[in-house]
Order: sequence, then C-alpha cells, then structure tokens
Amino acid sequence: MPIAILSVHDKTGIVEFAGGLTTLSWTLLASGGTAKLLRENGLPVTEVAHYTKSPEILGGRVKTLHPAIHGGLLARPTQEDHQQLLNRGWDYIDLVAVNLYPFAATIAKPDVSYSEVIENIDIGGVTLIRAAAKNHERVTLVCDPADYAPILNSLQKGGPTNELRKALAVKGFRATAHYDKAISDYLAVH
Repeated sequence: MPIAILSVHDKTGIVEFAGGLTTLSWTLLASGGTAKLLRENGLPVTEVAHYTKSPEILGGRVKTLHPAIHGGLLARPTQEDHQQLLNRGWDYIDLVAVNLYPFAATIAKPDVSYSEVIENIDIGGVTLIRAAAKNHERVTLVCDPADYAPILNSLQKGGPTNELRKALAVKGFRATAHYDKAISDYLAVH
C-alpha cells in the first residue's frame, strides 16, 4: 500500500483529500493536529509519533523531523534503499500533503510579539516540502489545498505523471523560497 504523510496548518479540504486517499487504499500518517482531525472524521490514520516511535518534543517544535519520515521520502527506488528502510521497520513515503505555519499573517498582526513571530517559523513543514520536492521523481508533493482534487483525480487514473510531480516540486520550492524571504526580511529589521 502506498503511504501518505499529512501535516497541514491550513486544514481546508484535508479530510476530503485523506478520505479520497483512503478510498484508493493509501495508508495515512499524520502529525498531531492533522491526525486528530482525521480520527474525528472516522478516517484510519497513524500518528507520526507512533510511526517513528518518537514523541513530539519541545512543545511540538519537533514532530516530523525523524529519519523514519525523511528516509521514507528521500529513499530512491532501488532495492538497496528500500532494504535499508525495511531493516529499520520503515517504508517508502509516496505522497506529502503539507502547508506551512502562517508566518506572513502572523507578522501582519498589530502588536505581535517577537516570540510569537519566532514560533510561527515552520521548520518541519519546510523540510517535508524540500525532501518531497527533491525526490519528485518518486514522491508527490501537495503543498496547496487547491491541488487536492487534481491529485486525487490523477491517482484514480494511475498516478501523477513525472511532469506533474515536477511541476508540484517547483511549486514547493517557490513556496519555501517565498516563505524564507518573508522570514529573512522580517528578521533583518526587527
């Protein structure tokens, strides 16, 4: 069964997307808040902390930053890479649905504190995007809820093409570049 990891701040459409994946026999992994929402909607999901056998730590600052997750994303489609994963009880992760903490909305708030700004710098989400985008020849990245329906449609028809996965990777790298620019611009003057 293919595996998807879902870790979204903006939960728009994620229940429907996850339901569509489940209908197509995908296994779902999800971070804390996303997993809770999916469970509340009757969807089978494994929390990332259970999959990695490592709890979220530092008040949720570390959730998806684990070799079980990034190994599953970055592994190439070779017997050697796959065997390394299996030897540790892990497997390929084939799809990532992720969106980032709302940094721009946070800094736009009047009288926002510096500490609140810092807590809204997403690390794990950016890392998921970059890992999936780097390995786009095997992994599908979905970092925009507007892409959920087209991806489900492509999966129903045999899966995203290489061209579509590459376009989604470009979208992901652009999203992280824009995100990093907003952070660096803010920090440069505060």
